[in-house]
Amino acid sequence: MPPQNKSARKWRGSGLLLAVALLLFMAFVIYRSLRITGYRCTVCIEFRGQSVCRTVDGPTQREAHSAAVDNACAFLAGGVTDSLACARTPPTKDECVPTD
Repeated sequence: MPPQNKSARKWRGSGLLLAVALLLFMAFVIYRSLRITGYRCTVCIEFRGQSVCRTVDGPTQREAHSAAVDNACAFLAGGVTDSLACARTPPTKDECVPTD
């Protein structure tokens, strides 16, 4: 067997191994980024005669709760002043549970 063929075959095997390792790494990164673990919070707010409930997943209880309140108030409030007042309104339902 000529030396060139042996060298080319060696590189082809290394390239295949590198490609498989890269695909496995990419699959792991995608899996971890799509899987949110932590908390699921459901918040219901009544503001100015309207009521809405929102459920949000987040990495921490505080972040999930805050996002649920912000999401509900975005639907109910019109403007910065209303948004701030809505965020200070005590929820009619406030439930957070771990998702793990």
